[in-house]
Amino acid sequence: MVTQHADPYSFDNEIGWRRYRMLRPGRGMYHDVKRRLPYYWSDITDAMNYRTFAGTVRIYFVNILPALAFILDMNRRTGGFYGVNEALFSSALACIVFSTIGAQPLTIVGITGLISLFNYTIFDIIKRHDVSLYPQFMTWVAIWAAIFHWLFAIWNFCDYMRYVTDFSSQSFGAYVGVIYCIKGVELLITEFESDGPTDGFMSVTVALMFFFTVYALEMVGKGVWFRPWVRGFLGDYAYPIATIFWTGFAHFPGQLRATNVSKLPHTRAFYPTVDRSWLIDFWNLEVKWIFVALPIGFLLMLLFYYDHNQSSVAAQARQFPLKKPGGFHWDFFLLGCTSFIAGIIDIPLPNGLVPQAPVHTDCMTNYKSVLKVVKTEDGRKIYQQEIIAESVVEQRVSHFLMGLAIIGTMTGPILIVLNLIPRALFAGVFFIVGWGGLEGNGIMAKIIYLIREPRFVQPDEPLLQIPKKRILRYLFWQVFGITATVGVSQTIAGIGFPVLIIALIPLRWKILPMMFTAKELGIMDAPTADNEVVLASMGGKPQMPGDKTGDAEIASPGTSPSAEIASPGTSPSAEAQEEEEEKWSAAERGVPREGARQRAGGWSEA
Repeated sequence: MVTQHADPYSFDNEIGWRRYRMLRPGRGMYHDVKRRLPYYWSDITDAMNYRTFAGTVRIYFVNILPALAFILDMNRRTGGFYGVNEALFSSALACIVFSTIGAQPLTIVGITGLISLFNYTIFDIIKRHDVSLYPQFMTWVAIWAAIFHWLFAIWNFCDYMRYVTDFSSQSFGAYVGVIYCIKGVELLITEFESDGPTDGFMSVTVALMFFFTVYALEMVGKGVWFRPWVRGFLGDYAYPIATIFWTGFAHFPGQLRATNVSKLPHTRAFYPTVDRSWLIDFWNLEVKWIFVALPIGFLLMLLFYYDHNQSSVAAQARQFPLKKPGGFHWDFFLLGCTSFIAGIIDIPLPNGLVPQAPVHTDCMTNYKSVLKVVKTEDGRKIYQQEIIAESVVEQRVSHFLMGLAIIGTMTGPILIVLNLIPRALFAGVFFIVGWGGLEGNGIMAKIIYLIREPRFVQPDEPLLQIPKKRILRYLFWQVFGITATVGVSQTIAGIGFPVLIIALIPLRWKILPMMFTAKELGIMDAPTADNEVVLASMGGKPQMPGDKTGDAEIASPGTSPSAEIASPGTSPSAEAQEEEEEKWSAAERGVPREGARQRAGGWSEA
């Protein structure tokens, strides 16, 4: 159980030199390990549960399919330097490290679309000078990024993630979703250009039908059709069912097989894609290029700082009833270690997966389907389903087993099986993952609220307290941030997009309070890190704008106007939690007002 006494890790009430994080190096990492280590054995014994098996299968496909999709994109954009084995090696490395010695084993780490974008943008820059420098240059980018990871973790800088609110996290989630959808379209265009219109249309069919199959099966898992165990089975195994069927569909005899759509490239087991050794001779790079790699390594660290920590927050969001503590500083230090290892063997650097991050925790959650009876005024009864998250199987075995499964995927026989998968199926993966980051996004919820007919809006909807023009103005800044970041990402200056992502945080704290009242921001926005077990690792709950006003109407979400900031580890009363929930829009938080919890891959906190 989580300790009830106040957590000792905090800088808020310190005085003198003690309040400076850089002057107390390693304090956050020490408390992360101290806080999580007592749970290590239970992380293993608690895995003796059906959810562990079902979660391992589901998260294996949710992890490996996007990784292979991203590697296809990198392979196309880097002259074939990256391939299937690099993707599998990177994913396996991250799984083994974070499942065994990570403080947050529920957070899935692997290859993201953003590292794909980062890698091929650097390739576009380097090939203007000498393309042969690319492997060594990428190694030094990774080395510098690892050093900055270690410094940020040692200096306790992960604490500042507690100041991230839904304004920036929703914008980032939408940005990732848009990028993934763009990648899916680009992959299908490539199929048309390389194979012709007949094969291209076949590819579009496979991609869209894969998307609709996964989406439909997961919707069945959240619906009221069939028995609960049937719904659970279809929801848990949506990815493998769709992958097996649509891979077989491309091989049906007759006209379908005659289309000859492109398949996943085949490589030798455990060997790099190109003719090279795994270890890169980075020590032979000219000194000037080593220092050119330094600022790019810093930009890469900024991307991982936001992306990885945001993934950890989403994996431990409030809708999951977690009891075991997190550990942001220690895990960010480990991310530096995996970045260093991945860099010297020149495989894509792994980091936290957005928007797949909450899927693993969702797989480990025990849901209960409850029949809710609503009586109308004329005495009739309306039967509704309410899905309640009862508990989470908090363990590290599923993550470890997934790593072993990915290593097994690098063997010759499994690589031959992977060679049967049509490339177009990975476009469908892009679409399903990208749409998952858009559908459950708070930006989408606001848009739906604005276009909904007023008489069908619930009378207790908090957004009713704000004029629609003010909501549109708030959305403008979010859409502006998304558009600017997507636009920059499509140019040679794309490596600078992490700066724009980080810039959304001061925009929220410094600029928006000049345009909106504290009450309006309190309704439309909220701290992203709102789970007590998460905040303990970040030094406790931050003081939001409006906390000192003393006015109950303009208190920030989740903050009692008359109360001091609670110390980490201190559980608020049930009444206080209910008040917090009421101050947040149900649409904003993505949670049905009756307390039911959404299931499966459509959920996106970011």
